[in-house]
Amino acid sequence: MPTLAPELEARIAAVRRFSRFYTRQLGLLQESLVHTRFSLSEARVLYELAHRDSVTASELATDLDLDHGYLSRILRRFAEDGLLAKKCAPDDARQSLITITAKGRKAFAPLNKGSHDQVAAMLQQLSSADQSRVVGAMNTVETLLGASSQSSPSVPAIILRTHQPGDMGWVTSAHGALYAQEYGWNIEFEALVAKITAEFIENFDAKRERCWIAELDGERVGSVFVVRKNDDIAKLRLLIIDPRARGLKLGRRLVEECLRFAKAAGYSSMTLWTQSNLTAARAIYQRAGFTLTAQEPHHSFGADLIGETWDINLRDRAS
Repeated sequence: MPTLAPELEARIAAVRRFSRFYTRQLGLLQESLVHTRFSLSEARVLYELAHRDSVTASELATDLDLDHGYLSRILRRFAEDGLLAKKCAPDDARQSLITITAKGRKAFAPLNKGSHDQVAAMLQQLSSADQSRVVGAMNTVETLLGASSQSSPSVPAIILRTHQPGDMGWVTSAHGALYAQEYGWNIEFEALVAKITAEFIENFDAKRERCWIAELDGERVGSVFVVRKNDDIAKLRLLIIDPRARGLKLGRRLVEECLRFAKAAGYSSMTLWTQSNLTAARAIYQRAGFTLTAQEPHHSFGADLIGETWDINLRDRAS
């Protein structure tokens, strides 16, 4: 065996130590399977089926690193129990597309809840800041090691959370800096954002208002707000995506969260105000189903702009 540098040997020992620790932690999470009829491998297969529209057996075997014969036996049992359905792939009659059935989702529900609740119990022992550090560290490991072992880099995981102390300052600063850099807006815009965030905190109604902060590797990279305009109309405000998180469909995800929340909170419609030159944001709104309802030229933030109002009827959206 070749002699390795002391620094590398120390890192190898650290990785092996972490591996032992993580294996113990993973064992705790697997305890939820003790009282179910599924083995760990069966639960992993069911999880993948529940989170995909359809998949082939070959793709499952590769993604889960399972023996094809072993996987075939699991799938056969699932089919006999009515947990999955198969149909021929349109581009290859030799392959079958596998989808989970309603009965399969019902069987998966307690597994999913058990795992969710155990992870929640582990994380709740930590402060919110430490939770973010743990998730950020996991994202870093997944991104770096995943990229080194796959032909294409994995998509970094972004988590969404509600606001906490310090977030309003970040939202204000991020808007001020980004819009100054990319659009030449002056500090008046930062003052407007500061006013909006202050009013949000002062008048916050948890049942009908919400702020989402997006984090990548434990760092803030996006925000969006739902605030009450009146009893029937919600207002979407302060959507921002840090350049590091662009191209990951985060804007679309944040807007969809707003729409789901607003409908569940009892609003009949949602409105927003933006500018005609914010083409990326406008495309997100249009894709989500918003309609341009008004335009008005104005001079604000040191620039000549065209303000736009966009609206959407929430009653027409599926729950």
